[in-house]
Amino acid sequence: MSACGCGDIEIKNRAESKVLWQLLAINAVMFLLEFVIGWLAQSTGLIADSLDMLADAGVYGIGLYAVARTLRAKTHAASISGVLQIALAVVVVIDVIRRYFLGSEPFGLLMMGVSVVALLANLGCLALLAKHRDGEVHMRASWIFSTNDVLANIGVILAGALVYVTGSRTPDLIIGFIIALVVARGGVQILREAWQSYASLGCDSDTSTGNQSL
Repeated sequence: MSACGCGDIEIKNRAESKVLWQLLAINAVMFLLEFVIGWLAQSTGLIADSLDMLADAGVYGIGLYAVARTLRAKTHAASISGVLQIALAVVVVIDVIRRYFLGSEPFGLLMMGVSVVALLANLGCLALLAKHRDGEVHMRASWIFSTNDVLANIGVILAGALVYVTGSRTPDLIIGFIIALVVARGGVQILREAWQSYASLGCDSDTSTGNQSL
């Protein structure tokens, strides 16, 4: 191993890439599952959570691009991630408004069942990310996404229980809106960290290599 620590950096990059590939696969599968069942169950909460999974899958793909690149590239990837999260929140709010006026009949049991599966998947994502939660900005962004997903899953489970008990669609609409707020807050947080990272780069960051940035 060289004195510059390049071997350690390569090991770290491989470890990050492996984790991001696993996260990408988990979120892609859960997006398909939640979206299809959410549509059949007429659940804004499930659809919102599925779109969150889709956005996360895209974010992890961006993160894979950033691994082993310069700190500026990683910061740029995190910035794109934050924008995607905020755009997702807007889409969810639009869907909540649409269903409020056009009506919906969500199925509480389906909401709870699928959300439990999604919760387990996201807890697995957090376990994979645990060693990287205090890493560079693109990995911290991934940790924020998965944490928000867990909160969203718990919210959909509670909303599904209320829908089942009361027979009202209101809890589903409320949780859809809350998920949008949580996702938007996460996007803003990521953008704030990215801006701070940009500010710390300095005028020489463009010429730095991925190894120097790490």
